[in-house]
Amino acid sequence: MHMVIYTLIEASTRDDAVATGKAVFDRLIGADPHAGAVFDYFVTFDQEGTTVAGKARWGDLPVAARVDSDKGQELLERGWDATKSEFQRNLNRVQEALDELSDDEIMRDENLPRHAFHQVGAYDGPSIFLYDQHGCGIRHRGQLDRIVDESDDLWVVPADVHF
Repeated sequence: MHMVIYTLIEASTRDDAVATGKAVFDRLIGADPHAGAVFDYFVTFDQEGTTVAGKARWGDLPVAARVDSDKGQELLERGWDATKSEFQRNLNRVQEALDELSDDEIMRDENLPRHAFHQVGAYDGPSIFLYDQHGCGIRHRGQLDRIVDESDDLWVVPADVHF
């Protein structure tokens, strides 16, 4: 499956933001020997020649945009809204499982409640759409606001990832 994720990068130029963003995405696919793979591969929106990912799948997204620009705000909100939506979807599944299933049924993972439990607690992967420049998932609005407020040169870099 494919999804678009976003990383927030402090950089003085677009090129620096893209280069650092690609390093974050490399980390998330396990290209860094000290990082575990969270996704299979990524395609940024400056890559040409692919027919199944990036622009071919999602259309033209900026390669990078300053967070304080209209495009940057749009990308940032898309990432945050997707994170909130996925969290709520999984939280609803957890609450439903706790209300409707016995402990034994949950332990056997009947209707996959344990997957939903895992996704609610995830720090990265398919339920997290925003990452900081160290490859750490942004899991709550306070964390996002702090990152945005503490930087004057913040960029958002999107990538299509497969998981």
